[in-house]
Amino acid sequence: MNPLREKIEQEIRDRGPIPFSRYMELCLYTPELGYYARNAEQFGKAGDFYTSSDVHAVFGRLLARQFDEMWRALGSPEHINLIELGPGRGLFAQDVLGWSEKKFPDFFRALHYVLVETSPALRQRIEVTLDRHLRSGRAAFHHEDAREAGTGKGTTSVAPNQAANGWALAPEVATIVFTNEFFDAFPVEILSAKGSLRIDARDGRFIETWTKSSPEEQEFLDRYSVHPEPHERIEAPLAAQHSMDQIAADIHRGFLIAIDYGYTREEQLAGRHRGTLKAIRQHSIGANPYEAPGEQDITADVNFTALTAAAEKQGMQTQKLITQSQFLMGIGEANQFADAFEDCRLPQERAKVALQLKHLVTPAGMGESFHVLIASKGVEHERIESLSGLNFSRRR
Repeated sequence: MNPLREKIEQEIRDRGPIPFSRYMELCLYTPELGYYARNAEQFGKAGDFYTSSDVHAVFGRLLARQFDEMWRALGSPEHINLIELGPGRGLFAQDVLGWSEKKFPDFFRALHYVLVETSPALRQRIEVTLDRHLRSGRAAFHHEDAREAGTGKGTTSVAPNQAANGWALAPEVATIVFTNEFFDAFPVEILSAKGSLRIDARDGRFIETWTKSSPEEQEFLDRYSVHPEPHERIEAPLAAQHSMDQIAADIHRGFLIAIDYGYTREEQLAGRHRGTLKAIRQHSIGANPYEAPGEQDITADVNFTALTAAAEKQGMQTQKLITQSQFLMGIGEANQFADAFEDCRLPQERAKVALQLKHLVTPAGMGESFHVLIASKGVEHERIESLSGLNFSRRR
C-alpha cells in the first residue's frame, strides 16, 4: 500500500475528516513521501512539468536586465538583496547571475542572491549548479526554520502555511523578491454550495464530506472571489494570501515580481476560472487528486485579486496585471532579444532559439497563460513607470 496514503488515513482516524487544504499539504510536503519532498526528478521536460527557466536561458537573462533596471530605479544602492522564493533546481538563479556578471557588472557587484529553499534534494542540486557563486558568497541559502520558509515548485518538505515568513534580511538593504510558479503550489480550501470540503477515509479509499464554511472562507468569497453555483466548486487560496501578506510586510524598500498562471475576480465573474484544481503527472492533467498520493502534483490557479489586495494592505504599490508575453516583450524589444541570440553562431541555432523564445512569449506557449504581478514600496512613481517590463502593454 502507498505509505503516504496510510499516513493520511491514520491522521483521519486520529482527527476525523480533514480539510482539503490539509490533504493537499500532506500529499505535497510530507517529509520523504510528499510530491515535492521525494526528489528533484519531477522537474524539467523529462519530469511532470517544467518552468520558464527549463525552456531557455533567455528567461533569466531578460529578468537580469529587469532586475538591473529595478536596482537603478532604487538609486543604484551599494547593496541589494535579490530573494528567490522556491528556486527549484537553481537554473533561473544560474542564468541571472551569469548574465548579470557579463552584462551588468555594476549591478552584479551590488547583488546578494538569496535562495529560500528547504528541500534537501533540491538544495543539493543547487549546490552543484551554483557552486562558484555560493563559494564566492555572491549567492547563499537562507537558513531559517523550514516551517517558516517558502513553498512553490518543489521548495519545502514541510508544512508551508508559514511560507516565506522570516526570510527578510536587514531592512536598510534594498530588496527584490522574485517568485515563479510559487503561489500555485499552496494548499487551497475547496468550497461549494454545500460548504467547505473535508476528506474522510472508508474501506481503503478517500471520500468527500462537507461542513459549514468558516467566516474567513465566506469573507474570502465575498471580497476576492465568487460564491459557487449549485454543483460548482471554487478554490479559496487562503494560505497563498497569508504568505503574500507576510512577504509584502517584510519588504521595506524594493520590488516584488510574482509570475504564475491565474485569474482575477473579474474573470471569475465572467464565468472563467471557476474550479481550477488539477492533478499533474508526466505533463498530463487529471482531475482526480486522490489517486496515488505523493506521486502527482496537485495545483490550482492563482487568485491575483487576493494577492494584489494582500500586497496593498502592507503598503505596496501594485501595477496593473500583465501577461508574461507583455512583460518579456517589453524587456526584450529594445535590443530585439539580443539576450537570446548572442550565443548563436549558426542559422540552425538561431532557428532553435527563436522557437524557444516563441514558447515563452506566444499565446500558444506560456505567454498568455502566465501573468506577472509587479509591486513596489519606497520607489518613486516615475521610476516605476520607466521599467521596460511594464512598457510594452502601455504602448498598445
